Amino acid sequence: MSRKHFVSVVLTGVMALSTTFAIGMASQPKGDEEATLARIKPLARVEVAGGKAGAPAAGGRSGEELYKAVCMACHDAGVAGAPKIGDKAAWTARIGVGLDVLVKSARAGKNAMPPKGGSDASDEELTRVVAYMANKSGANFKLPAAGEKIASNERSGEQIAQAVCLKCHETGEKGAPKISDKAAWTQRASKGIDGMAQSVIRGHGNMPARGGLTDVSDAELKNAIAFLVKQVGSDIK
Repeated sequence: MSRKHFVSVVLTGVMALSTTFAIGMASQPKGDEEATLARIKPLARVEVAGGKAGAPAAGGRSGEELYKAVCMACHDAGVAGAPKIGDKAAWTARIGVGLDVLVKSARAGKNAMPPKGGSDASDEELTRVVAYMANKSGANFKLPAAGEKIASNERSGEQIAQAVCLKCHETGEKGAPKISDKAAWTQRASKGIDGMAQSVIRGHGNMPARGGLTDVSDAELKNAIAFLVKQVGSDIK
């Protein structure tokens, strides 16, 4: 049997099985249909790899490591409009805005890409992977090494607080603890700045994730929290 004939036979068989399955499903009562779908789910389900990249190693992952774990699923083939790595034409305009802007865009999410590409990347790791992809596509950004601190133009705590936080925390809107309520803030400050930052990053009560400011970095959030607590008069570490 020739290869072409073999492929034709296989495809015909697959189509026949699919048709039989569809007819069988249509004739089943709803309860049986749901049970069948539940049984085949582990085999029929398709997911894009790399939604979570696992726990970061000490010092953080390199740009290449995070790319292979998360970004490669879309940026290797240009899935859902993602600019393909190495496609200089697609990256030229993006590279032109600079590394800081590219990182903020990746942090917030853009078009079909969720925030941080759906990963648990730290700000340092995100900067590394953006620089890695851009440099493979024609840029010449300095590629931060694993464990290296990233120099950035981060906003002060007061700037973030004035732009976002005080809109609710001055008036107590939507249940936000008022700046004048020292007891409420003292209780929260007992978690430490890292604990409070995690609550803000995830969102808490009526407050959306990152206070609704999607491009704010983890460092900027901590600055804002420290500023707010200082206004209250509580101590935080």
